Amino acid sequence: MDYIDPDRANFDRFKALPRNTPIRMLNLVRFKDKAAYPEGHPLADKGWTGAQAYAEYHRAIAPVLAKVGATMVWEGGFECVVTGPEEWPWDATFVMGYPDAAAFLAMVTDPEYKPVVVHRQAAVRDSRLVRFSSTKG
Repeated sequence: MDYIDPDRANFDRFKALPRNTPIRMLNLVRFKDKAAYPEGHPLADKGWTGAQAYAEYHRAIAPVLAKVGATMVWEGGFECVVTGPEEWPWDATFVMGYPDAAAFLAMVTDPEYKPVVVHRQAAVRDSRLVRFSSTKG
């Protein structure tokens, strides 16, 4: 089973956690070979790859992230698995930092987010978005 957007139960669990503490969101993303924009979208006939559509998502979401105070904490390129299966299915691996969960919720409900997230949805074949506290404890 592939995951692109959060389901209601997982999102409800996210919202039930404290909203006033810093959080880190681990992002694991696998791209589609070819981006799949909705019919009628201006980029639907561009023939973009999933990687190109995801790059557009990163470019377009930057102002929304800045508005809520989110920053890229870490991004890295895969090299090898040391413990576990040697296959690594993810094309992008990064951690976003948010001042608090309320900032993440403000981002996904911002009116500027809706036209931006279409690039992510067009690009992503499978993903994991995992919330962590910013400190151990």
